[in-house]
Amino acid sequence: MTSAENLAAPQPQHTHHGEFKVSGGKLVVADLTTDETGATVTAASINGDFFLEPDEALEQINASLRGLRTDAPHASIAQTVRDAVGPETVMFGFDPESVATAVRRALGHATTWEDHAWQVIPPTPLPVAVNAALDQILAEDVGAGRRAPAMRLWQWTDPAVFIGSFQSVVNEVDPEGMERHGVTLVRRITGGGAMFMEADNCLTYSLYLPQSLVDGMSFADSYPFLDAWAMESLARTGVEAFYQPLNDIATPQGKIGGAAQKRLANGGMVHHATLSYDIDADKMTDVLRIGKEKIRDKGIRSAKKRVDPLRRQTGLSRAEIWDVMIQTFTERTGAQLAELSAEDIARAEELARTKFSTPEWTHRVP
Repeated sequence: MTSAENLAAPQPQHTHHGEFKVSGGKLVVADLTTDETGATVTAASINGDFFLEPDEALEQINASLRGLRTDAPHASIAQTVRDAVGPETVMFGFDPESVATAVRRALGHATTWEDHAWQVIPPTPLPVAVNAALDQILAEDVGAGRRAPAMRLWQWTDPAVFIGSFQSVVNEVDPEGMERHGVTLVRRITGGGAMFMEADNCLTYSLYLPQSLVDGMSFADSYPFLDAWAMESLARTGVEAFYQPLNDIATPQGKIGGAAQKRLANGGMVHHATLSYDIDADKMTDVLRIGKEKIRDKGIRSAKKRVDPLRRQTGLSRAEIWDVMIQTFTERTGAQLAELSAEDIARAEELARTKFSTPEWTHRVP
């Protein structure tokens, strides 16, 4: 082949397919072609069962994606689509953000639950500080590709107040009440509020996952998305649970828990939630300083009324609820049972000693 013929020969291209089902909306599909380097989108077809007016807006969307760099962030893609269609276009059942998610999934930057080989880690009795350390270690391992994404159920051996990363110790806990009841203070890496944890009084679970699973999602959207399986688990036990933005989990009888998450620099993240099972409300208010301002927007008159344990609503033991949660998560994700290794626990015990049990970390916000 002559050099001229070589220049005229078609260059290899690569095709990509991604889908995104809008919550409460329609399916958005992205079929893309990229150049031989994989760096640029050369052809795009956005399709699905959505509604769009006027018709020519579809070609405007497709044209806006041609020439797109394949490493473009979600926000940039969404803005490109929004600019292309203009404010008069009606996108019913989807929006520029959902197009961006479908595009990112096609290009391998955004993933679905089905893209991962999940694990379920059953409860192992450990001190609360070691459980907190495991959250950091396992999320880092997932981000670094050293382990599969997982859902872990907690079990702990010591009573503790589990304080949010940015909370003030002085404002949140009563030291005399904690000493009286032998309660340990542990600060976690996620935000959110303080939780009173005794043996068997809560159900706590953590998800360790790559951030690609929530690519392009706001924090507000990612919470119910990551906990949809848990809401189904509760429904199977007869509990009508729902989210109250941002991170409260409630039933018609009252709040039963809350969630929090931390996204790490290496691409991993932890999302965890604690649900009330059988909390001693008198002891809780003896060790926590629960101010009027915190409960003002809840439309209630006391912190005790915010605690509506799952034991009363389900009539099930905590272990029975664990079984339902494991079964639901496994059915939805195809997860396999896994155990914490001796190395996992040893690393967590060391991190608990050098970080989560130190005054420097615990009192970083005095």
